[in-house]
Amino acid sequence: MGSLKEVKNRINSVKSTRQITSAMKMVASAKLHKAQGRIENMLPYQQKLNEILTNFLSTDATFESPYTEVRPVVRVAVVVFSSNSSLCGAFNANVVKMLGEVLEEHKSLGKENILIYPVGKKVEMAVKKLGYTPQGSYQEMAEKPSYVQAYELAALLMHEFVEKQIDRVELIYHHFKSMGSQILTREEYLPIDLSKVEATAATEGSGKRGFQNDYIVEPSVGQLIADLLPKVLSQKLFTVLQDSNASEHAARTLAMQTATDNANELIQDLTKQYNKSRQQAITNELLDIIAGSLK
Repeated sequence: MGSLKEVKNRINSVKSTRQITSAMKMVASAKLHKAQGRIENMLPYQQKLNEILTNFLSTDATFESPYTEVRPVVRVAVVVFSSNSSLCGAFNANVVKMLGEVLEEHKSLGKENILIYPVGKKVEMAVKKLGYTPQGSYQEMAEKPSYVQAYELAALLMHEFVEKQIDRVELIYHHFKSMGSQILTREEYLPIDLSKVEATAATEGSGKRGFQNDYIVEPSVGQLIADLLPKVLSQKLFTVLQDSNASEHAARTLAMQTATDNANELIQDLTKQYNKSRQQAITNELLDIIAGSLK
């Protein structure tokens, strides 16, 4: 009977765990729904901004911008996006793994020339374990994406790039594609690659009309493009922040769904085991009674 009690206690324990994972799944699912809504509301603005920039780039206008300057890399900055909490599968582990690969690639520059901006508690802890000093703490931004905070970080990175304190800025984050697909992405943020902006705008705005030559632009098309680039860069960082946040909630929803399913299967197996043990105990008692009556 001792084993029966142990099995019953384990069933109750798994049921309690299932309640927790089920509740966490519902919370993550609700947060994911809100994050998807924010992305959907932001996309028209981003697409229009890219379209405007692409339309002007398609002209013969010449312009100068410090954000497009390609120079030898002596000092690099890496902005890494993770979550503040765990229980989201391999979401954070994959980010840390890619960060390790990037650091290995740039190790010839020396630790003092690799600046890491961790957005999220988990990657911030990983950076410290790797022996690097985080360039600030952005845990609040990871929990609640804010355009103001994203703009401030973008402005800081742009200022350091223009002042030639850093020569390249890279981003590591999860791109939210769908509920079941979050793509770990590494891309160059600065210097800005205008050909990629054009390709993105062409994909998003296929079939839309191009640049109208009867536009009157003051003071010049080149100046307008130069003024647009900081806005595009700020919007890009905010988009990445939203992407990472939505991916986190999607990963946690899937992880908690898997944990709940596993709990259900375990409860079924334990219930079968309990019933078999109970039936065996009853059978043994009956055999003892029958044996006693035959004496």
